[in-house]
Amino acid sequence: MKSSPWTDQILTLPRAVKRLFALGLDAVLCAVSVYVAFCLRLGEWVNPLTGPPHAILGSIAIALPIFVSFGLYRTIFRHAGWSAIATVAQAVGLYAIPYIFIYSIVGVLGVPRTIGIIQPMLLFLLVASSRLLARAYLGAAYQALWRNSEAAQVLVYGAGSAGRQLVGAIGLAREMRLVGFVDDDPDLWRATINGVPVFRPDELASVVQRRQVTDILLAIPSATRARRAEIVAQLRELNLHVRTLPGLMDMARGAVSINDLRDLEIEDLLGRSPVPPDQSLLQSKLKDKVVLVTGAGGSIGSELCRQIAAAGPAKLVLVEVCEYNLYAVHQDLLAIASTGGIDPDAITPMLGSVCDPRRMEEIIATWRPDTIFHAAAYKHVPLVEHNVVEGVRNNLFGTLTVAKLAEEYGCGSFVLISTDKAVRPTNVMGTSKRLSEMVLQAMYARGSDTSFSMVRFGNVLGSSGSVVPLFRSQLAAGGPITITHLEITRYFMTIPEAAQLVLHASAMAVGGEVFLLDMGEPVKIADLARNVIELSGLTVRGENRPDGDIEIRVVGLRPGEKLYEELLIGEDSEPTAHPRILRSHESFLPWDELTGHLDQLRRVLDEGDAAEARMLIQLLVPEYAPNSPLVDWVSSARGTATAAARPRKAASEAIVDSPDRIAAAAGRSR
Repeated sequence: MKSSPWTDQILTLPRAVKRLFALGLDAVLCAVSVYVAFCLRLGEWVNPLTGPPHAILGSIAIALPIFVSFGLYRTIFRHAGWSAIATVAQAVGLYAIPYIFIYSIVGVLGVPRTIGIIQPMLLFLLVASSRLLARAYLGAAYQALWRNSEAAQVLVYGAGSAGRQLVGAIGLAREMRLVGFVDDDPDLWRATINGVPVFRPDELASVVQRRQVTDILLAIPSATRARRAEIVAQLRELNLHVRTLPGLMDMARGAVSINDLRDLEIEDLLGRSPVPPDQSLLQSKLKDKVVLVTGAGGSIGSELCRQIAAAGPAKLVLVEVCEYNLYAVHQDLLAIASTGGIDPDAITPMLGSVCDPRRMEEIIATWRPDTIFHAAAYKHVPLVEHNVVEGVRNNLFGTLTVAKLAEEYGCGSFVLISTDKAVRPTNVMGTSKRLSEMVLQAMYARGSDTSFSMVRFGNVLGSSGSVVPLFRSQLAAGGPITITHLEITRYFMTIPEAAQLVLHASAMAVGGEVFLLDMGEPVKIADLARNVIELSGLTVRGENRPDGDIEIRVVGLRPGEKLYEELLIGEDSEPTAHPRILRSHESFLPWDELTGHLDQLRRVLDEGDAAEARMLIQLLVPEYAPNSPLVDWVSSARGTATAAARPRKAASEAIVDSPDRIAAAAGRSR
């Protein structure tokens, strides 16, 4: 048997109050037993307000002092057993002596003599039954209360339909102990819903302290992210573990359960209210078309595939070098297809590397895609910095391989997923992406039937290798959470929004454009780390709080990392039809000048010369300003890392233009 809110309240009352309650209950039982005795004696129901009251008053006056002397109110009702019933029998037996003497032997006017005999028997049955019922009911309730004494004390923010369903689920599961609702609606303040009080938002601090609340559950699926952020800002100082229900559309499937709860994620706070997509534009680009996505198993690639599949392409070809990632995204898309009316046979998973020309030609020649989204890339800055040759080979020449095949086999549109790290790069990864942009710009400018375009944006929340999953794993391990610099900032966007904007930008592309996604305001990584800690109900350890739970430790900037990222090289961005997409025309080298340099760079990569490769890409991208010496692991192990610091004959022969001349050529090719 489970308890209810009123039994919980009884069990948590002070002992003295509970004794007074039991005393009052026995007084009522004395009165009831006298009334029932009258009814039994007279053979009919009588008006309890008629007749002399002294039979009731006499019963109470005699019984209660005897019961107190026998210790009936020192016994804990929920533990009452047969020994307690025996004590009740002794107490009622002693009570019966004076009561029988007064009302049966001596006699009182208006009171039948048999009342003195019947009433003590009834009183014993009622008092004994009350103890047994208390044991059965309150004992089970106490056990439930005891089991939950260590459980989370929770408030539910939101007294709407979702909140009420969640409270019902909490009651069934008994995994949490409910304190009450919090709601913004003034009409609900000071009210109760199914016995649960509703508090004002400005009462949160006092309620949390008074009731020792540990968790708050956000049951506000229809609230905007801005409103959620306001609520969480209010909760941050209270050291509560914040969890939430999914969004309104995710909950449309049915009733709410505790299993729907999840930790509040950074995405819930940094994400923005979505701009409704232009379905007609997307349909014209994707519906009944053959679409190919490279890097289909990655964070952005997999989300692109989900949104493309929902648009109803004739064929969606998934290209991925990692077997597990390809398997995972394919299974995910098959699950979506089974419920979304999508033909599962339209989804084709293909293993292959973009650096393998034979495999890429085999795939592209077979399906001849109308559109290619090129998301395959190495994107982790320190890893690429330590693996220069493979980073440049994959990011630059993988792009070049797929782009040439797209052009050869009549692909109408090729979209490169680029990065803000391509803007005035300080690392090899960003430079390789900038070179990829320049290759596509040059290919389109020399005359191409394929529309080459690029979409440049910052970090996506929750992507593989990004900072938020790292913070969560460090938090789960007990800390510390590591950041590279207290002032480092990054732009962030949710994966679904980034994928949607990529699709929109591709639908607007004519050719040669660099599209920039509006990333909102940059976010301090230190603030991000603090949010991850505090939203988990923990505290930050520091000078002001040496007893905090989790330390934020500064470890220093990594090779190739810079404090601030940018999205634009020049100052000539222009708006588009979409409020969160800008268009820019960046400088690049003409194709005839670029190809020779690319051939030399390819030869250097084939030789495995990381130092020479870094020198060549620095000459090709004058904005590239390395902020650390060469840290390529192979070069370091061979003792050739210092080669980056001295001129190389091959580089001077391959690139006879000075950086100034290359910059001038780039300016002519805008």
